[in-house]
Amino acid sequence: MPQQWSDKRERQYEEVRKSARDRGESPDRAKEIAARTVNKERARSGESQQASRSSTQDISSGRRGGKRSGHGSGRRTKQQLYNEAKERGVKGRSKMTKRQLENALSR
Repeated sequence: MPQQWSDKRERQYEEVRKSARDRGESPDRAKEIAARTVNKERARSGESQQASRSSTQDISSGRRGGKRSGHGSGRRTKQQLYNEAKERGVKGRSKMTKRQLENALSR
C-alpha cells in the first residue's frame, strides 16, 4: 500500500483485503480490490490530487455493496438448486447451503 495513505485508509485497505480473501479471492486480486476501493474513497473525500468523474459522482463503494458484482438475477435460487440435487440423487442435500448445493451440482 502507498506511503501517502493515512492510518484510516491503511485500516480500510486491510479490512477490504481481508474481506476479499474471506470470500475466496486470490491474494493478488484481494490486494487489487482493496487498493481500488481505498483509492476511490480517497478521491470521493478529496484526499487525492486527481479524481475521475465516476469516483466522485457514482454511488460510494461502501453503499453499493456488491450491486454490480455480476451475480444478478441469472443465478438459481436455493430451492431450484435443491430440486436439481434431488433429481440427481445428491446425498446430504437437505443440510447443504446454497453455495454447497452449487458446488455439488457443478461436479
